[in-house]
Amino acid sequence: MDFTVVIPARYQSSRFPGKPLANIQGKPMVQHVVDRANEAGASKVIVATDDERIASVAEQFATVVMTATTHTSGTERIAEVIQSQKIADDTIIVNVQGDEPFVPADNIRQVAANLAANPAMQMATLCTRISHEDDVFNPNIVKVVFSATGKALYFSRSVLPFARDTMMQAPVSADPGLYYRHIGLYAYRASYVNQYVSYEPSALEQIESLEQLRALWYDDAIHIEEALSEPPVGIDTPDDLTTLLASLSARPEGL
Repeated sequence: MDFTVVIPARYQSSRFPGKPLANIQGKPMVQHVVDRANEAGASKVIVATDDERIASVAEQFATVVMTATTHTSGTERIAEVIQSQKIADDTIIVNVQGDEPFVPADNIRQVAANLAANPAMQMATLCTRISHEDDVFNPNIVKVVFSATGKALYFSRSVLPFARDTMMQAPVSADPGLYYRHIGLYAYRASYVNQYVSYEPSALEQIESLEQLRALWYDDAIHIEEALSEPPVGIDTPDDLTTLLASLSARPEGL
């Protein structure tokens, strides 16, 4: 199975400027992401960036495509890559976020294989069971519900589903085993990326600030499956990086 990984990498993050270049065990963060994509067996790995500082570093270990500074999402950045590189419509593209340096390679491979095995679906993504009660109520942890056939029904920052019989009595208490956390790893065919960015933004995605809701709004299908490997938490802030580095120093063998 052939698939291409595109890693959107932006320098001007409001919470962590220069994040893709942060040093982790002697490598910039974006290089770790590239390594995971190569381990997954990607036929091609592209770093898509709008910043020369990232490009000059990333071109040492990956194909780099410069993109516009006006994109509001990684998917829009990938659409420009598809157009500029003339990527064939049937190519499977995996969008791997640049702030997850230790995303498991088998998860990258899994999401690409899921899309290939489900040709009626426009996208594929992953989830994992929530194990801590606090995460159920954390709006930064996106919850997902899906059908018996693995079709995503809805994504939300709210408690989803709502366990009526118990939560009506104790709305701050929940059984975490009933909930799934969405993992922000996406696969789609190049033709669908172009279709997606042609849509007007939807009310739901703007309310929840979740771009995958645009696909559901326009009746497109997203396949979802439990991840083969538990993914580590992404790095959003310098404190997240400090926590990661501390965990790595406590484990000399790394992750």
